[in-house]
Amino acid sequence: MWLSYALLSALTAALVAIFAKAGLREVDPTLATALRSVIMAVFLVAVAAVMGKFSHFSTGDLNGREWGLLVLAGVAGALSWLFYFFALRDGNASAVVAIDRLSIVFVVGLAAVFLAEALTWRTVAGALLMVVGAVLISLKEDDLARLWSDMLRLVK
Repeated sequence: MWLSYALLSALTAALVAIFAKAGLREVDPTLATALRSVIMAVFLVAVAAVMGKFSHFSTGDLNGREWGLLVLAGVAGALSWLFYFFALRDGNASAVVAIDRLSIVFVVGLAAVFLAEALTWRTVAGALLMVVGAVLISLKEDDLARLWSDMLRLVK
């Protein structure tokens, strides 16, 4: 089931990029991010309420560590979206999303260090392919040629 949810997450994330890029033409990215966050919060609270998730919940159910990690996750998420909307304002949606998805590469490394997740050759190869894909999608032909030339010069 997790794979279905992950694919739905990818599809809806793609829709976020398309809707945001189309909507950012006349709206400041900071304001757009703030408004989107309020809309998300209201929507998610309504969904949780309809599903009865608050019926047996008390703020005391979470310990200090859990609250701290949720706060850090919230701040990191807010910063991520803020930077994402700034990038969408100025860049092509496909390039911004390609670079944004490099978060997977960061997660692979951070999960290995902080969560003791396995770092296999397949994981490393997949992460490297993602980096190559992001570079190919996001860089213009001239930039790609210059990057390739610089890399060859370093090897020599």
